Amino acid sequence: MEFRRLGRSGLKVSEISYGNWITHGSQVEEDAARDCVAAALDEGITTFDTADVYAGTKAEEVLGRALKGQRRESLEIFTKVYWPTGPTPNNRGLSRKHIFESIHGSLRRLQTDYVDLYQAHRFDFETPLEETLRAFDDLVRQGKVLYVGVSEWTADQIAQALRIADEMGFDRLVSNQPQYSMLWRVIEEEVVPLCEKEGLGQIVWSPIAQGVLTGKYLPGQPPPAGSRATDPSGGGFIGAMLTDDLLTRVQGLKPIAADLGLSMAQLAVAWVLQNPNVSSAIIGASRPEQVRDNVKASGVKLDADVLAKIDDVLGPVVERDPRKTVSPARRP
Repeated sequence: MEFRRLGRSGLKVSEISYGNWITHGSQVEEDAARDCVAAALDEGITTFDTADVYAGTKAEEVLGRALKGQRRESLEIFTKVYWPTGPTPNNRGLSRKHIFESIHGSLRRLQTDYVDLYQAHRFDFETPLEETLRAFDDLVRQGKVLYVGVSEWTADQIAQALRIADEMGFDRLVSNQPQYSMLWRVIEEEVVPLCEKEGLGQIVWSPIAQGVLTGKYLPGQPPPAGSRATDPSGGGFIGAMLTDDLLTRVQGLKPIAADLGLSMAQLAVAWVLQNPNVSSAIIGASRPEQVRDNVKASGVKLDADVLAKIDDVLGPVVERDPRKTVSPARRP
């Protein structure tokens, strides 16, 4: 496993991190989740990403139990705040009240005294940004959070937060967590240039496009039984990609991967790691062997001609519109 700096901060993270968005507490049983975490640790992954909302807070509990007994200083544990974790209007968003209550719940579930990175899971249009950033800064000063970041924010929103932090003397953001893959490149035009300039690193999710880039979804055929596309908790995110044109083009990546001695998943993860602004690529798994397969992408270098071939194969199915990065206009 190779390591990269998280943006311009002094924190180093494994360039492949383990995330439990859909799997832990919902899609797979806890024994299997624990086995996946053990495989990640065995393969040298030290960075683990979760969120309070995943599986209705259960994902944090599962991860906390799976990591229990590990040397805390050898891990980087990331979580997030924004989406609803309860029934009332204040159980969501980025108000000071919800941020403080959410971090305390996350620390309890994760069985830790602090998290290495606390992330605003979306932009909250109903809370003054100064209030959110002051709450984050207070948590840093209390030692409950070491670094702060965001997830799925636009370049303008990130720039606004950086300006306020500089003006008010708050800790600066060190990271953004966007969706990024061969098929979804909406951060490249605006977010990445800003983050390169300002010292934020990308911790990207869905590098294999919810499994589409593994090649297991075939044009003209129903999704395989037990795949993410057939699971109620994750199927909604993948449906738009299951078109015959897109799936046919993805099949065209198979000879490229084969020539490199890589699996399709390894090629997809290696592709996002070619972007120097990417600090880490998050993988998820329902079986330990998926972890072991994906981590082989660490350290893989793709030549410019390989990247060009990938672009030629995928062509117009690649999404590049920066306007696709959105947060709810009102708290959900």
